[in-house]
Amino acid sequence: MPGDAVDSQKAGNPSVHTTCPYCGVGCGVLANPDTRKPVAGDTAHPANHGRLCVKGASLHETTGQAGRLLYPLVRGRQSAWNHALDEVAGAIRDSIDTYGPNSVAFYLSGQLLTEDYYVANKLAKGFLRTANVDTNSRLCMSSAVAAHKRAFGADVAPGCYEDLELADLLVLTGSNAAWAHPVLYQRMKAAAREGRRVVVIDPRRTATSELADLHLALRPGTDTVLFNGLLRWLADEGGMDRTYIDAHCQGFEEALASSRSAAPDVVSVARQCDLSPNDVETFYRWFASTPRTVTAFSQGVNQSVAGTDKGNSIINCHLATGRIGKPGAGPFSLTGQPNAMGGREVGGLANTLAAHMDYDSRGARARVAGFWGTSEVADGPGLKAVDMFEAVHRGEIRVIWIMGTNPAVSLPDSARVREALARCPTVIVSDCVAHTDTTALADILLPAAGWGEKDGTVTNSERLISRQRRFLPLPAEAKPDWWIMSSVAEKLGFGGAFDYRQPADIFREHAALSAHENDGERLFNLSGLANLSNAGYETLEPVQWPVLPASRSTDSTRLFADGRFMTDNHRARFVAINTVLPEQQPCDEFPMIVNTGRVRDQWHTMTRTANTPRLLAHRSEPFVEVHPHDIERLNLVEGHLARLTLKKGEFVGRVRRNGNQRPGEVFIPIHWNRQFASSGVATVLTESVTDPVSGQPEAKHGVAAITPFRTSWHGRLLVRHDRPRRWQSDYWCRVPLQNCDSWWLAGRQPVDWPTAAREWLGGAPQLIMADAARGRFRAARVVNGQLEAVLMVDSDPGLIPEVGWLDGCFAELELSAVSRRALLAARDVDVEDPGAIICSCFQVGEKQIGAAIEDGALSVETLGDRLRCGTNCGSCIPELRNLIAVSVSESA
Repeated sequence: MPGDAVDSQKAGNPSVHTTCPYCGVGCGVLANPDTRKPVAGDTAHPANHGRLCVKGASLHETTGQAGRLLYPLVRGRQSAWNHALDEVAGAIRDSIDTYGPNSVAFYLSGQLLTEDYYVANKLAKGFLRTANVDTNSRLCMSSAVAAHKRAFGADVAPGCYEDLELADLLVLTGSNAAWAHPVLYQRMKAAAREGRRVVVIDPRRTATSELADLHLALRPGTDTVLFNGLLRWLADEGGMDRTYIDAHCQGFEEALASSRSAAPDVVSVARQCDLSPNDVETFYRWFASTPRTVTAFSQGVNQSVAGTDKGNSIINCHLATGRIGKPGAGPFSLTGQPNAMGGREVGGLANTLAAHMDYDSRGARARVAGFWGTSEVADGPGLKAVDMFEAVHRGEIRVIWIMGTNPAVSLPDSARVREALARCPTVIVSDCVAHTDTTALADILLPAAGWGEKDGTVTNSERLISRQRRFLPLPAEAKPDWWIMSSVAEKLGFGGAFDYRQPADIFREHAALSAHENDGERLFNLSGLANLSNAGYETLEPVQWPVLPASRSTDSTRLFADGRFMTDNHRARFVAINTVLPEQQPCDEFPMIVNTGRVRDQWHTMTRTANTPRLLAHRSEPFVEVHPHDIERLNLVEGHLARLTLKKGEFVGRVRRNGNQRPGEVFIPIHWNRQFASSGVATVLTESVTDPVSGQPEAKHGVAAITPFRTSWHGRLLVRHDRPRRWQSDYWCRVPLQNCDSWWLAGRQPVDWPTAAREWLGGAPQLIMADAARGRFRAARVVNGQLEAVLMVDSDPGLIPEVGWLDGCFAELELSAVSRRALLAARDVDVEDPGAIICSCFQVGEKQIGAAIEDGALSVETLGDRLRCGTNCGSCIPELRNLIAVSVSESA
């Protein structure tokens, strides 16, 4: 077996410098598990300088054992590790012997550490020789990767976070950074100064638009038209750097000809993008006249059938102006996951081999095989994510090993993915969470270490390698992913190549494989860390790659400053871009465009963040944001439920009025899954349509029909944690609270509530209030002086009270007389009702904020002084400004 995963890592350090496991910003975290403030921002970390968003600040609330996968399970039965590893190895061996290496697939995750990723890639491509290794980074970053490789010859983000602050023109396209990358957004915001401008390009006016001097609410899918038009404008209006183009680029004339065809003039661009010609021209003039320009792009660009083209259309404009690798200038890809880049470094994508070498890189296959000590490697490239699960569905892949991700929710056409996994003979899942939509379909479950329990490195959006350090003991039988895979390798007879004793061993090997002497071969190079000692690994400070030995070391802050790129002739490539619109377009049957994305306080499919009640306070259930005109036109009711349908797929969410939506379009969140909502999976409305270059699915854009979800009643049920479910309803959404579980409920058919309440509450209620004429019912059950359950039903969901006060009642060992009298009112009249939570950091509600505004707090700063809202991560500031603006407007 590999080295003991428990003894080889230190635990219990009262002050540990580590890295947040959420988004690609890669914030430094100071973990103090034995103090009153277990988690704080690391002021010494260059990514965040001590700031944390509310998700990062709540990390300590996610490290408990509730809901954890703690023991191996083989076909539903608890197993010893040795037996589980035998089962995994046996399934892999039998499949390869019968069907060949490519009958086995690995689906990895940007949540893995680089060391875990490295071992997975080495085992699969080097020893099992299956090319079918891909990662959920395919869903968020692969179009940016492909665009970088087409333009620069390498998967390289040339700039750094400081450029976002130095830029005199910051263009944010396809990015709601205020919610998706809040700490980085706060750095952008803090850089505001005289003469600095911000352009936000997004079909929706999001929280990020608060930063904008110009918001371009373009028609979805027309990004390439806008940037093709910009390239043409630069050529015709004298905004190009012809000297730079001639000295350092190729393909310009072809790209310019294509841009002239696609976007012949400003009027044409405005018409195609559904924008004002004046706004388009303003953007073009600002870009042309501002040498320090950064264009930051994220999922709104990447998650598209034309995502690679969109990325290259942006890069084209920066090449045309020579704005690459200079302070405050360049294209910048905002990474989705904490280690999406680290996974790419080791070959986690199906079309790469290892250490930024592709299968067709000169001599790469022989070089990697020799380094790993195997006779040959996979003959790849392998199947990319969407195609991989189609192969599972067809029966071509017989064994799939899924690590740290939830494809039954996150992949497009998720119903088909679930069907594929149900058909697969052997589904192996390594995870730290016991119950997900994917673990429910697993044959073998392997308990993996979670954040705070594992040790390794991650790489953020600016190529900065940081350490995630262990500060908690491994619970029960949980093991690090590298240990699990190395143990399987030993069972398969490859133990000598996987005899790692600790993560530092793996990192040194990874760094050594990346090493090369020729600076023109690859930019990715960690040769300066290849001989790092164990002590050096333990104390490794954040470092930006490439990392060369001291004798060859250069400034790695910005790349390509010398105009020398990684293509065969060292010239950057312009790419000719044609307009390709999303395949899914509105029609009579499905007339609404569906946009999907993140919400402020949740992460991916909620397996971690939903365990923290305050992160559900801001948005507690699936929702549909709809323009007011569409609400009226479609007979929807704000606060009630609506159904979105596409073929067999159905999404049900609460209607939210949003005048910042484009009419005819709706927005839904990506996070909810079948563990938390009856019909809240967004990917049932997105089809398996992919970018032909990158293989990244069109995840941001879908179509659907929208109708009211007709109900007879709405309800809220609160019960003690882990109570068995005793009820049935047509709609439900689980919302864990601090002291109880709560459920939003709704049903189509009338219910005899006095009879049903006994079953739903787990026994006869002691307190009942019924008003049949108004469709209202309230009941509470108290046992031995403690609150057991509360049921509140109404014909209008807006009349169901907030439940924060009731949650506190479940913590009382003996209900006070005051609490008992107030149970059916759901609030103590002597305690202020905060209203819907706006500031998650300090749990400040809308009613509290409204009262302070009425009392003269007419600035964000004054609200912060009085209520503390907006004074921590700053994510709620756009909403605070909006509440102030609405109040001022109404009183005018």
